Amino acid sequence: MAERANPYSDLPPEAYWRSAVAEAGLYGMNGLWASRWVLPSDARFATFGSCFAQHISRALVARQIGWINAEPSPGRCPVEIARKYNYGIFSARTANIYTAAQLLYLVQLATGEIAADAAEFWEEKGRVYDSLRPAIEPEGFANRDEALLSRRSMIRAFRRSITEADVFVFTLGLTEGWENAATGQPYPMCPGTVAGRFDAAAHVFRNYRVAEVSADMGAALDAMRRLNPGLKVLLTVSPVPLTATASGQHVLVATTYSKSALRAVAGELAAADPGVDYFPSYEIISGAPARAGFFAPNMRSVEAAGVELVMKHFFAGLDRSGPAAHGREAATEVEREEATEARMAAEDLACEESLLEGFNRG
Repeated sequence: MAERANPYSDLPPEAYWRSAVAEAGLYGMNGLWASRWVLPSDARFATFGSCFAQHISRALVARQIGWINAEPSPGRCPVEIARKYNYGIFSARTANIYTAAQLLYLVQLATGEIAADAAEFWEEKGRVYDSLRPAIEPEGFANRDEALLSRRSMIRAFRRSITEADVFVFTLGLTEGWENAATGQPYPMCPGTVAGRFDAAAHVFRNYRVAEVSADMGAALDAMRRLNPGLKVLLTVSPVPLTATASGQHVLVATTYSKSALRAVAGELAAADPGVDYFPSYEIISGAPARAGFFAPNMRSVEAAGVELVMKHFFAGLDRSGPAAHGREAATEVEREEATEARMAAEDLACEESLLEGFNRG
């Protein structure tokens, strides 16, 4: 009997689960990702997002690829002190950006649409905390002027991260967040957890829906491209589960919704926009082939072997075969930051969300 011609007749092996996954095995899978762009050999990358995004910045620095550090620590600052005060973690000192709403707010600060002093400052025991980055200074700031000065520095650095980057890498982390009921300002953490005081009348819980995440991401992309028309955006989704949920659901169900929604948005944006791409770090760690083997005993933290595999696929699919675009300027930047950032790579991730576990009485 002659074989019938159909769209599945001539698909490559990676299109079939048996040949691409079951027979290949976890470490034999190939072609999980191939960048849709040919980047310059000295391409510059800005990295932001949730905790897992920090692995990408470390991997770029370790390979001496152009990671933008727009807000470096003061000269001769010891590595352990720089790390404590959140230098060298993201391309600017934003701390973790967990939601699309947070990203949009920061972009609006960078474009000047929102004034630098519009977001709240919290006073506690004689110290001042930035509501946009409540854990950025472990002991808080001495006063509001000092806190605002630091925030302005972060905003300028975040803007430079956008204007100077070839690729803006953003790791989507959560759909759950908190906002100011009156102003709509999103918080990275619920007030009263890391700093500030919770007020049920003033602080509202949000579990952003797919359409809301998509709208916030679209608005953020549009605004970033007004600053840098040629900017490319590489999205990924953190595989790290929620530490806690305020949704009323079991945390496993809440995590599944959150990651599914973020993955859907990232896929839709990449499908519709040639300037957006998606890298599957979430699938590598959380997919069936891994059998949850890359998670630490707490079933949340990702072990080094998993990070290594993610980075293997990331750099295998990255195409930097284009002509250099930045010349000696980029090389000097790498040389200046190499020693400090390489040593930081061995430190623990800075993840404010994990502090929520301190409230677990179970």
